[in-house]
Amino acid sequence: MASIHEEDVLGKAYDSRLMKRLLGYLRPYRAQVLVALAAIILKAGVDVLGPYLTKVAIDKYLANRTVTHSWLDRYLSSQPMTGIAQIAAIYLGLLLLSFLFEFTQTYIMQWAGQKVMFDLRAEIFRHLQRLHIAFYDRNPVGRLVTRVTSDVDALNEMFTAGVVSIFEDIFVLIGIIAIMLNMSWRLALITFAVLPIIFYATTLFRKAVRESYRRIRIAIAKINAYLQEHVTGIVVLQLFNREKRSYEQFEKINRTHMDAFKDAILAHAIYYPVVEVLSATAIACVIWFGGNQVIRNAVSLGVLVAFMQYAQRFFRPIQDLSEKYNILQSAMASSERIFKLLDTKVEIVSPATPRVPAGPGRIEFDHVWFAYRTMAQAAEEAARKGEKLAPSNTGGDDGYDWVLRDVSFTIDPGGYSRVCRPHRRGQNDHHLAAAALLRRAEGRNPHRRRGHPRHGAGGFAAALWRGAAGPVPVLRHGG
Repeated sequence: MASIHEEDVLGKAYDSRLMKRLLGYLRPYRAQVLVALAAIILKAGVDVLGPYLTKVAIDKYLANRTVTHSWLDRYLSSQPMTGIAQIAAIYLGLLLLSFLFEFTQTYIMQWAGQKVMFDLRAEIFRHLQRLHIAFYDRNPVGRLVTRVTSDVDALNEMFTAGVVSIFEDIFVLIGIIAIMLNMSWRLALITFAVLPIIFYATTLFRKAVRESYRRIRIAIAKINAYLQEHVTGIVVLQLFNREKRSYEQFEKINRTHMDAFKDAILAHAIYYPVVEVLSATAIACVIWFGGNQVIRNAVSLGVLVAFMQYAQRFFRPIQDLSEKYNILQSAMASSERIFKLLDTKVEIVSPATPRVPAGPGRIEFDHVWFAYRTMAQAAEEAARKGEKLAPSNTGGDDGYDWVLRDVSFTIDPGGYSRVCRPHRRGQNDHHLAAAALLRRAEGRNPHRRRGHPRHGAGGFAAALWRGAAGPVPVLRHGG
């Protein structure tokens, strides 16, 4: 049996099933998302036209080429100063359009991302309220807080930056490749020659960062769970003088988080300079081969200058895609954990037609048996802790580690019950069972059918709050 502080490992970097379920949260805002996608496509088209305008200006007005074969020729003046001013005005207009499209898609996707975060956190909180008490015995509160905070933030980053940037980078790459091949396919192939090395470096980078990010998210969940338990239990911690040992354990968890981050930083520090060196090598090759072709009049000077600019822009989306891969990886892991929580079955549900007891409320336990676990689970947990199974936990022939055994008693309105045991085991379970917050294995009472426990919000627990005049009957334990 794994420790409750252990986290699940990350799944695949991309899971179509999870992505389909995630995109379902964008369905209420699909109109806004479509507008954002249109803005992304238009921005990508505007961004790739800048170097092309530089090529036209050089070839038509600066290099004294009589034929430029540009579709802009019919709209540009034959006078150099006027034509350059026109190209500058077009360039400025493209920058303004790029700003407008960037603002549109950023604002809309951030807005949609916040809406999705609001909806998802509300759904998680509603689900947590419906889960039974035993679920919280197996899951630390710190881990559940991580689901509602850090994991939802990772999904927000995917919606607002990851998916949007991936589409933008892909459209920019397609546009640059198309223009470069159209201007000079030889120089384009020279630029693409370093791509196999970049792809290999990117693969190594993804593997290293994926492992580091997995360790980071596990460490964050452990830190949250550890802090929640020790801050809420600080009184017990100080009474037993456990501050030093608690600090040492926290320092160990915190160091795990720091080491994982250091490994991720190292991977980034190696990968990005490698890509910069390879892109600089590609540009140098373009200058060398392109310069020879300019001297032989095989290509124009404007084409060479445009290729240099396109080569610089070509490698940026590749670097961005590698980073967005990590965002996608983190989002897939977070979504898997969130959906695992949301898919946890609600074991105790309120009846469709709640029963309202007639007359004063009376609590009756009629041969109640209750167990948290089987004997096999108890033995496995004891072996994991290096302990021996207590003699009182020998269970029975049915294989259950019973906490309550054939308990029967009655509490009349205004009455009290004192439960005295040699140890505290099972005392609080009377309270929880009476309030219908625990599932029992067997037993009968006036408001439950045998073998089919029900939530007491409208049934048995109603007797606690809908009793006759006078104090509400409660269960109390004594030592």
